[in-house]
Amino acid sequence: MPVTPLHVGPALVIKAACGAHFSLLVFVLSQVLMDLEPAIRMLRGDAVLHGPSHTYLGATVIALASLFAGRPLCEWFLRRFQADPRSPFLVWLHGANEISWHAAAISAFVGTYSHVLLDSLMHGDMEPLAPWSQHNGMLLLVSVDALNLLCLGSGVLGVVLLGAAFILRSRRAPGAP
Repeated sequence: MPVTPLHVGPALVIKAACGAHFSLLVFVLSQVLMDLEPAIRMLRGDAVLHGPSHTYLGATVIALASLFAGRPLCEWFLRRFQADPRSPFLVWLHGANEISWHAAAISAFVGTYSHVLLDSLMHGDMEPLAPWSQHNGMLLLVSVDALNLLCLGSGVLGVVLLGAAFILRSRRAPGAP
């Protein structure tokens, strides 16, 4: 399924571990950009859904687009949509209105490369190393059900870790978001 929310599960764990050094917005944008090609191919009824965008070479190009176009777009979004000041957790999660180049780069490349990796495990039409190889050695190394559970479980873990990080930081600095 294009733009699957399951890809965000592992990103929540990374966000909990890295804080402001990882942007969920840039990550999610990179996921959406990755799945534009399969979405268009689905609408056209193509037999092959995962083409050049789902290779590591294509992921590199999409990561660069996510970095250079996505960073300002995501910063605009952060400035435009502020968290409800009555919700300290959302204010904390929203963070600053700026995304560092470092955080944007990490988020964009983790987003696109993890997308290729996860999809390589479950889609038979993937050629992640194209144009150098048409072989997908990752296909079905784990079952699709196990992969979905891993992504879902990491999402739950990420939410728990984000909550714990918020509580710990709130206790260290009383009154601070």
